[in-house]
Amino acid sequence: MRYHTQMKNNPLALRPETLLGGLDAERFLAEYWQKKPLLIRGAIPGFEGLLSPEELAGLACEEEVQSRLVQQQGTAWRLEQGPFDEDSFLHLPPRGWTLLVQNVNHYLPEAAALLQQFDFIPHARLDDLMVSYAPDGGGVGPHFDSYDVFLLQGQGKRLWRISEQQDLTLVEDSPLRILNRFDTAQEWILEPGDMLYLPPHVAHWGIAVGNAMTYSIGFRAPSDQELATQFLAYLQERVQLSGIYADPELTRQAHPAEIGAAMVSKVARMLQGVLWQEADVARFLGTYLSEPKSHVVFDTPSPISLAAFQKRLKRQGIALALKSQMLFHAQYCYLNGEEIEMPPAFRGPLQQLANTRHLSGEACQDDGLAALLYEWYLAGYCEFEEG
Repeated sequence: MRYHTQMKNNPLALRPETLLGGLDAERFLAEYWQKKPLLIRGAIPGFEGLLSPEELAGLACEEEVQSRLVQQQGTAWRLEQGPFDEDSFLHLPPRGWTLLVQNVNHYLPEAAALLQQFDFIPHARLDDLMVSYAPDGGGVGPHFDSYDVFLLQGQGKRLWRISEQQDLTLVEDSPLRILNRFDTAQEWILEPGDMLYLPPHVAHWGIAVGNAMTYSIGFRAPSDQELATQFLAYLQERVQLSGIYADPELTRQAHPAEIGAAMVSKVARMLQGVLWQEADVARFLGTYLSEPKSHVVFDTPSPISLAAFQKRLKRQGIALALKSQMLFHAQYCYLNGEEIEMPPAFRGPLQQLANTRHLSGEACQDDGLAALLYEWYLAGYCEFEEG
């Protein structure tokens, strides 16, 4: 499934200083990233969005697309999970609701190109592009996020209120993470092309002014517990300890059901053999952070021979599929959760593919590289450049 739309302005033509309101990337990272909000007027001049409300609703009807419909009913909130059917949108009230669609960059080439504009943040931190549509007064209520987000205004206008409050108590028994209290510190109306950056845990509240669409560029922020749990699972598949529990010095216990102190100490010493280095952490991060989400399914092409693939590859070049995530560290690259050791001969091209998501045909002359790309092509991980 692929949606093609016409953009009024190509985001790849922008300089970072335009996107960040005159700041270079280094200054933005030093002064604002994870520190304080930043309002940027005209971040993408002339930008009015990548798709229409009707196209967004069409995406929300697709089986594999993650979508939500939020409605405010008085002081209560209602949440429905997609996929939806067309009738779901026929009987909605004229105001007070919002449609949200996740991972639009998986289905829209222009959305993936927009995310590339934010490459001053490591790809390992990037999550997805979420697009929301709301009629006048619509929103998801006052809330906070645990991750960084850029809120880019597309069609229409949206009023954004932010708060400096420390009280992040949530409304009980609500299907959404709605703040129990919200104290407005600042507010702005964003028009098409304007953008607001918010660090984690800054309380905010967006309200549509007329019909409005917002493009949310979100960044991944795993918790300590999530990282620890996943890393231990990673080690479980790789750690191999020799030996077997033995206790030739065993003496009789007063209580046979008691786990004795000697056994506890012995097992503690055995488990000290579970060791790791920073290189192990790097390899874990590569597989974990590139692993597709559980709902992602790759579209595989009609098979062609390696010879036919090589001929077309050298003429046309290759690009990562929209759903693919590729990272690298040291001599390894990681594609959709798979670890590949990069031969020195084509380490450069693979790093370029990870950085820019495409390779020209000229860069694909090595037969060994072509064979590897052929495997990825058959798996649906990459595709021929269009045009």
